[in-house]
Amino acid sequence: MFNVKKNLAKIIITCLAAGMPLATMPSQADASVLGSVIAAGIQMAETNHQLSQLNDTEEGRQALFQEMKNKQGVNNDPYLNSRVDTIMANLSAGVAKVDPSINDMPYNYYINPDTSFNAACSLGHNMTINTGIFDLLVTDDEIAVVLGHEMAHGQKNHVLKGYQQQIPVTLLGTAAAAGGGTAAAIGASVAVNYIDSVHITKPQEREADKLAFEYIANTSYNIGATAAVWQKVIEKYGESTSSFAGEIFNPSDHPGHEERRDTYAKQISEYSNKVVTVANGVVKIHGKEFVAPASTASMSGAERSYFVAGNLARYYHKGTRNIAQAYVQNGTVYLEDQAIMTPAAGDLSAQELADRLNALQK
Repeated sequence: MFNVKKNLAKIIITCLAAGMPLATMPSQADASVLGSVIAAGIQMAETNHQLSQLNDTEEGRQALFQEMKNKQGVNNDPYLNSRVDTIMANLSAGVAKVDPSINDMPYNYYINPDTSFNAACSLGHNMTINTGIFDLLVTDDEIAVVLGHEMAHGQKNHVLKGYQQQIPVTLLGTAAAAGGGTAAAIGASVAVNYIDSVHITKPQEREADKLAFEYIANTSYNIGATAAVWQKVIEKYGESTSSFAGEIFNPSDHPGHEERRDTYAKQISEYSNKVVTVANGVVKIHGKEFVAPASTASMSGAERSYFVAGNLARYYHKGTRNIAQAYVQNGTVYLEDQAIMTPAAGDLSAQELADRLNALQK
């Protein structure tokens, strides 16, 4: 049961925020407005309590998960769902190495039929994944980056904080217009209406990007996919996101696509102990050009360059040791057991790339 006394401070703060000095004796009209604001304050406190129930309890989050699926619909394609199952299992293991609390609340997830490019994490670690993601992104590595980003929001409770900022404001206006009233019930059927419109701040978005890199680094996925995703988005949509919608691509208060790509490129370099750099489609080792990959039917040369840089970064991340000779096996260039690059049409041959790589390591 909601305890008004325990939330008196919240009510007072609400009144002060409305510009009402509580020490002043209100007129009859002012008293009516004050009563509405106090009622709204009570609603806000109760709303926060109810949101916590949806976010933190198994019963609440399962109820919301079912409402989400009912509202959006579910894509039961067995191939896509199998891919997502594998990606989520791998990511969850990677997240657990950074934040073991994920084991206390594993993620619920499903694919919805929406053909736009987006995914969203709601309260209670409930994730929805648009079918459109599979139309744009070719590799599971890149899909893992998007889902890892959403999991970062969940791990840091960004979603709950966004709900707490957004929903009470709506309730405050409703209560003031109605002249007060009892606390509104924010159950799963109401919260589901905010699946993809919860306000995420720019600092939170940057934090989620950084954590996504850490999660990917703790899996077998290519860390270069972190930058490659944004290269793909830039090529498809440009720097502006006005042509499509989605929580992680909100143009007004989120980092720009180029900023996010370039930030990830720096993280890739740092992960390689600053041996590897990548920019403008060119991968360098110790500041000297190694390769500028050619474009393929499914991926630009610039996008491919981040995958090559990611593979090299994995190798050089191990630190100082005897530098192994690059070699070719089944058409792929390797350093020890780390695959570096499989040439495509328009690239140097695998042996030429191996020879160049060996020369750059000396």
